[in-house]
Amino acid sequence: MNSLSDIYSSLPEAIDPTGADARTVAEADFNARHWSSPVPGPLKPGSTEHKRAVAAMFRDTFNPYKPSVIDWPKLDPVTLKRVTSLPIWDIAVQTEGKARLRMAAYARLIDDPDMKDALSRNAWEENRHKEVLSRLVEAYDIKMAPEPPYIEPRDVEWAYLVTGFSECVDSFFAFGLFALARQSGFFPAELIETFEPVMQEECRHILLFANWLAWYRATMPVWKRPWFEIRVLAVWVFLAYERMGLARTMDADGNVHEQDNNFTVSGAKDVADMDLSLGELIDLCLEENDRRFAGYDSRLLRPKLAPNLARLIRRFVKTPSTARQVERAA
Repeated sequence: MNSLSDIYSSLPEAIDPTGADARTVAEADFNARHWSSPVPGPLKPGSTEHKRAVAAMFRDTFNPYKPSVIDWPKLDPVTLKRVTSLPIWDIAVQTEGKARLRMAAYARLIDDPDMKDALSRNAWEENRHKEVLSRLVEAYDIKMAPEPPYIEPRDVEWAYLVTGFSECVDSFFAFGLFALARQSGFFPAELIETFEPVMQEECRHILLFANWLAWYRATMPVWKRPWFEIRVLAVWVFLAYERMGLARTMDADGNVHEQDNNFTVSGAKDVADMDLSLGELIDLCLEENDRRFAGYDSRLLRPKLAPNLARLIRRFVKTPSTARQVERAA
């Protein structure tokens, strides 16, 4: 598979959730969340068995929903204002657009047919995420700044690493914030259900990235490893710097749009009316992270940095008193 059009032609027929029976939708959702390799024994990174398992996982767990037929629920005025005022939509749409381009560009550099297929499919799904977000923006008349031109990166590997590691961190916190929005009623149940397949796809995407990274490290020549690890460290420094600021854009009417680059880490207060402690937010993110990965073969590697840092921070964060928890529950 060498192009996104090849990937498109190989995909199963899209499911129209407004016309498909409940069993068909439920089966597609289950298959997207559960997968195990029939190959016995360990799946060692760098081995043929591991590489083929990763590719098979990503191919077999594809969820054939179609953004163009999503029936966006009508929102009452208060909920609509809450949703449209979140400082994330410009960055979300643009991030998916850049991710699709970067992943497709990197996939073209890969010679191994299994990994090329998996990363090409990942690029196709990133493009579908952008379409989902664009449909949401249109459905709820969210004012957006003009999208910048999407240009293929000069340093393809760097761009792919930035996108992959960024998704690993952002998805970890997004899992918790999404659950928090569901629990607090910030998003109505219908909107949560509509967006749920996208959230689970992010889990699959970072599962693929973690295993690609392990495969790449295991198969690269030893002399290339030091420079690659320096690049990985530089990516983390870049991401830390990027998260410290706001992104500012201006629309055609001269209105300034401020987008929080670190919303997935700092956005708990925006999606919950409850007074949530840092410890409780970390616990929720860890719980949701474990839940979303639980259905996939345990021999496949999971992203570790964000969960491990969260667990380390959690050791030094106090749990709210019992009295406070009871008061909040009441």
